[in-house]
Amino acid sequence: MPAPCRETDLYAPLKAFLEAQGYEVKSEIASADIVARRGEEEPVIVEMKTAFSLALFHQGIARQAITDSVYLALPKSASRAFRDNVGLARRLGLGVLAVRLSDGFVEPVCDPGPFQPRRVPKKRTRLLREFARREGDPNTGGHRGRLITAYRQDCERIARHLLAEGAQRGAVVAKGAGVPTATAIMAANHYGWFERIARGVYVLSEAGVAAAAALPCDRADIAETGT
Repeated sequence: MPAPCRETDLYAPLKAFLEAQGYEVKSEIASADIVARRGEEEPVIVEMKTAFSLALFHQGIARQAITDSVYLALPKSASRAFRDNVGLARRLGLGVLAVRLSDGFVEPVCDPGPFQPRRVPKKRTRLLREFARREGDPNTGGHRGRLITAYRQDCERIARHLLAEGAQRGAVVAKGAGVPTATAIMAANHYGWFERIARGVYVLSEAGVAAAAALPCDRADIAETGT
């Protein structure tokens, strides 16, 4: 089992990496882990840690009072948490240097600089579509259990309709339940509530009957009656 990484294991590779770029490098200067100078350029400060932490981000932000060129240096990792923390570093204007411990290779993952969020139109569209389709506000903010999505609400409408009407063709269900995508939803059968008994004809499965019977009255009815 390999010995755990120490911050001191990162110093030699980082020093060699910076010196190869023409920097003079010194450690432990005025509470900064590494300070590098190249001519009259502003200093580069590197803070080392064996893993991302809130304390490391605090250190990096504090060093920005001295210079814009602040890096966080850590052992290289392919984990999702590492990538997420690199994204946070970018937002804070901090650079990240990843050190491969097996051979001391240093990879500049990102450089310090102003951050401009990259908009993702598909994510915005998905959020606004779900907001528009969601009927009422059936969830509690901060809740981590099962969420009521617009898709689930559509499934509930279809289940209620089939419970009342019995087996029907998808087009009839779509109209009766008020869910235009009813056929696709029943075919996907995400919750295991629906069963195809003939071409284009669906009925509730045993699980669907139980789920539909346990559903509260239709939210549309609640809105109309005010109860």
